[in-house]
Amino acid sequence: MAKKEVPQKRAASGSQPAKPKPAGQLSSAALQADIKRTDVELIKLIQRRAAATLKLLQRDENPGQAVFGPVLDDALTELLQKHADHPLGEPALRGIFRELIAGARQSFKPTRVAFLGPSSSFSHQAALERFGATAHLLPVANIAAVFEEVKRGHAEYGVVPIENSTDGRIVDTLDMFTRIPLKICGEVQLAIHHYLMARCPREQIGEVYSKAQALSQCRDWLARNMPHARLVEVGSTALAAELARDKPGAAAIASRQAAVQFDLTLVAEKIQDSKDNVTRFALIGDETTKPSGRDKTAVLVQIAHKPGSLADLLQAFKKNSVNLTWIESFPLRGPEKGYLFFLDFEGHAGDAKVKKTISELESKADRIEVLGSYPRSEPVS
Repeated sequence: MAKKEVPQKRAASGSQPAKPKPAGQLSSAALQADIKRTDVELIKLIQRRAAATLKLLQRDENPGQAVFGPVLDDALTELLQKHADHPLGEPALRGIFRELIAGARQSFKPTRVAFLGPSSSFSHQAALERFGATAHLLPVANIAAVFEEVKRGHAEYGVVPIENSTDGRIVDTLDMFTRIPLKICGEVQLAIHHYLMARCPREQIGEVYSKAQALSQCRDWLARNMPHARLVEVGSTALAAELARDKPGAAAIASRQAAVQFDLTLVAEKIQDSKDNVTRFALIGDETTKPSGRDKTAVLVQIAHKPGSLADLLQAFKKNSVNLTWIESFPLRGPEKGYLFFLDFEGHAGDAKVKKTISELESKADRIEVLGSYPRSEPVS
């Protein structure tokens, strides 16, 4: 007798595996649970990345250079730019990784960095961009003090402004290189955005405080929009913000971070006259950086004070096909007549054609100091 087929029971609709709901349809409790799971995974991955960084540092033949590591950071920047997408863009991702790497390096070898202070100055922002918040950042009163801190070994590195796209050279920095020829081992190009801030409405502002360079970089905007206000130069943008906080009717031109630190209201945003206002900061220290493939070299040269000396010197760049990117002159100190020239050009001091160029410069110069080779950087906000 054939077996009677027993009809299969249809599964209840509730027993089917549930499809995951899109994130937008999840409840707040489900989202919080997902965030908690993700946080656990992130912590594990962050610690794994930090451990791998530490192992690399421990195996490097030159731990000091490995801790500085500008070439490694530039390669990572390219990776972040490639993968940056909504909701986090490249600047936010760069900040996360900067602190991750800086924290690992700091646990391996504590790093002290002197910068032109106080906190919230643009030099402070450049130091944060390059070394991260976990480094021991030491604010000092002037550019000369940055050089002295590094020279005396109180700091491994210093951060000083060297040129601005609007105002040109920073004389105090170039002058210090003639006195204390430390190595330039890196650079940070920072897009400079100036903000007018105060504790009163714009029509009540009678004085505007800021550093001379900041006032200069906003002079057209100030002439159009604040013709009635008295412009007062002070030692730093952060000091200007402090004065604006404490003095009735006063305003400051400073960074957005300064407004937060001193509890000021932003009266006007991005008031710099040039949209492409960039300050280049030099990282000074004793490190000799390895070639990266896209480097610059800086030298300080003194030549004879006679007609044709400079033209003869510059022939070395044309002859060896080396691109000269920057030249500045300033008079010699004391009774001696003549000028020193600060030259910046493409290539690493270890490159064959750059070696030949420097050799020819030496044969024509009364004095030459190779201040260092370092990777070129791109402006960051």
